[in-house]
Amino acid sequence: MSTLQNVSRRGFLRAGAAAASGLMIGFRLGDSTADAATQSKLNAFVHVGTDDTVTLFIHKAEMGQGTVTSLSMLLAEDLECDWKKVRTEFPGVSREYGAMQGVFGSASVRTSYDSLRKAGASAREMLVQAAAAQWGVDPAKCRAENNTVVNTATNARLTYGSLADAASKLTPPASPALKDPSQYRLLGKPLKRLDTPSKVDGTAEFGIDVRLPGMLYAVVARCPVFGGKVKSFDDSKAKAVPGVKQVVRISNGVAVVADNTWSAMQGRRALAVEFDEGAVAAMSTPLLTRTFIEKMSQPGAVARKEGDAEAALAAAPHKIEASYQVPFLAHAPMEPLNCTADVKPDHCAVWASTQGQSAAKDIAVRVTGLKPEAVEVHTLYMGGGFGRRAGADYIGEAVEVSKAVGAPVKLTWSREDDLQQDLYRPASYTRFAGALDPDGWPAVLTSRIACPPFGGVRNGLSRTGVEGVADLQYAIPHMLVDYHAVESGIPVSYWRSVGYSQNTFFAESFLDELAAAGKKDPVEVRRRLLGKSPRLLGVLELAASKSEWGKPMPTGHGRGVSLVNNIGSYTAQVAEVSVVNGKLRVHRVVCAVDCGRVVNPAILEQQIQSGIAFGLAAALKGGITIERGRVQQSNFHQYDVLRIDEMPHVEVHIVASQNASGGIGEASTPGIAPAVCNAIFAATGKRVRQLPIRPADLA
Repeated sequence: MSTLQNVSRRGFLRAGAAAASGLMIGFRLGDSTADAATQSKLNAFVHVGTDDTVTLFIHKAEMGQGTVTSLSMLLAEDLECDWKKVRTEFPGVSREYGAMQGVFGSASVRTSYDSLRKAGASAREMLVQAAAAQWGVDPAKCRAENNTVVNTATNARLTYGSLADAASKLTPPASPALKDPSQYRLLGKPLKRLDTPSKVDGTAEFGIDVRLPGMLYAVVARCPVFGGKVKSFDDSKAKAVPGVKQVVRISNGVAVVADNTWSAMQGRRALAVEFDEGAVAAMSTPLLTRTFIEKMSQPGAVARKEGDAEAALAAAPHKIEASYQVPFLAHAPMEPLNCTADVKPDHCAVWASTQGQSAAKDIAVRVTGLKPEAVEVHTLYMGGGFGRRAGADYIGEAVEVSKAVGAPVKLTWSREDDLQQDLYRPASYTRFAGALDPDGWPAVLTSRIACPPFGGVRNGLSRTGVEGVADLQYAIPHMLVDYHAVESGIPVSYWRSVGYSQNTFFAESFLDELAAAGKKDPVEVRRRLLGKSPRLLGVLELAASKSEWGKPMPTGHGRGVSLVNNIGSYTAQVAEVSVVNGKLRVHRVVCAVDCGRVVNPAILEQQIQSGIAFGLAAALKGGITIERGRVQQSNFHQYDVLRIDEMPHVEVHIVASQNASGGIGEASTPGIAPAVCNAIFAATGKRVRQLPIRPADLA
C-alpha cells in the first residue's frame, strides 16, 4: 500500500480488487491538505473480504483517543456491515494521503467524517447492485442489512463476502446516498472500543514491543544543554561493559549499542563525553522571566485590535491590572520514546509509535539518502503522545544508529532523557489591563504576551503564542492584544491544546478579576458578553445549571467557571474546590461540551475526563525549570502526575448538535486551570496568577 501507481480511479479500483480478492473501495481523506498533484489520487481503502470481514486501512494513528473505534463507526454506519466483522489496519506513508500524514489538532474525526461515510455508502450500493444482478431484480428491491443484502420481495439473503468479488467489478457510484440521522444504528451510540481487547490481552503492538531478528538496542548520550555538541569522548570503559557491541557518534550525541537495553544504559553511564555546551548554557528560568518582564514595557506585534483600548484606558477612572505566568511543561507520555529502524543499502524500514508518519518518513529519507519509495514506516499504537510524538527527532536518531552499525536497532529513551530533552510547552508571561463601564461591566481589555514561538512567526506574530486571547468571543468594546516573540534556546512545540493551554488560564482568570472589580457574578458577566456567541453561551448555561451555580457553599469552599472554544469545540467548566488549613482539594468538575456531531459519546466522555486530568496535573504540579541551560527535573519525583486520590468527580454533559464535528482530545485541557483558580478565589479571596499552584497561593 505504500507503492501505489498513479492510475485512474476506475483502473485502480479494478486492480486493487483483483489483488485483494474482494471489494476494495478507494476514497479521499484530508482533501484540504492534498496539493494539486495528489488531488486525483486515492489515499485510503476499504476492503470487504470474501470471509465477510471489513477492513479499514486508514492513515490516522491511535494514541488512546479512540480513533480506531470512531473512524470505524463512521465507515460501518453507511456500509451497513456487521460491527463484529470490522477490522482496522494502518497503511504505510504515501503522498496519496496529502502533503502531511499524521495526527494533530484533534483532527482525526472531523477531517474524516464525510469521507468515511461516503466510502461506506459507496461500498454498500455496489454490494446491493451485485446482489440485484445475481437475483435479476431492480436494486431498489434490495436493501443492505448487517453484512448481508436482503431481497425485500423474497427475504432471500446474500452475504457481503459472497458478493465482494462481483461488486469489485462495478463502477463506484458518484454520489452515494447517506443515511439520515434518524436511521443511525451506530453513530451517536456509546459502543465499546475496538482496541480494548488487544490492549488487555497484550496482543496490541506498541513501538516498545517491536522485535526483529538480529536486532540490537541503543541509547544516546546527549548534551545536557540544548544545542550543545560533542567535543570529544572516550568509549573504552563503555565498551568494557558486558553486552555492549559498539559506540558510535551521531549528529545528536554518542550512541551506545548493545544486545539489550540495560547493557546499553550501563554502557552510557560508563561513557566519558566532553561537550561544547554552547550559548544556551547561560539561560535560566529567572533570566527568562526578567526578559519577559522587560518586554512588558514595549509595544509588541498587534494580534487583535477593536475600538480604541489605549484611549479608553487613559480615560477610565479606575484600571484593573494583573500579570500572569506559566512555566515550560513536558509531555511525559507513559510509553517512553522509542523507535526501531532497519537500514539496508537499498531500503529503510521504521517501526514507531508516532503521531507524524510523514515527518518520520521525511527524516528517514534525509538520514539515509534513499529515495522516498525505498523508505517504509510502520505505524504502531502509542502509549500517549500529547503532541510529543509529532516530532521525529527520536526517529532520526534510530535511523542514524542503524545506518552506522549495519543492523536493525531499537532506540529507547529513558524517562530522564524524555523529561530533559523534550520539545516543551512554552513558558509564557502576559500583562493585562482592563476597565469597566459606569455600570460595572467590562469595557476594556488589553493583553501583552511574551513567550517563545513555534510553528512560524509572521509579521512578528506567533499564532500559537496568542491563541486563546486574540480570538476571545466576548463582546468587549475595546480590546488590544499584542505579542513579543522571545527566543530562549529551549526547544518548544505542540503540547495538548497548544497555546490555549496557557492563554485560557490567563484570559479566563483575568475576566474573573474584572467581574470581581465590578461586583458582578462571573457567570452573569460571561452571559452578558456572549450575545453573539450562541454555542459558547449554550455550554455556559448548561454547565451553570448542572453545577447548581449560585447555590451557597460551606466556608472554605468555592466554585469557579471558565469557557473556551478551541479545535472546533466549545466547553464550559465549573470546578468546586475547598481550601482547608492551606490544603487544596478539587472535589467536582462539571463540563458541558458542544462538539457538533457526536460519533461515540462514551469516547467523548473519556476524552473530556482525560483532558481535565491532564490539565489539572499541570496546574497543580507541572513545571520545567532551567538552570545553566539544563532542565532541573529528571523524573516523576520532580515532575509529578495527578494521583488517583486527587482526581475529582467529573460530570460531562453533551449539547445535542448537528453542527460539523469539532475535535475532542484537547477540548477540555485548557479550561480546568482557570476554573480551579477562580474557585480558589471564591473560597479564599486569593488570586492565583502563576502556575503551578503553590502553597503560598493558598495561605
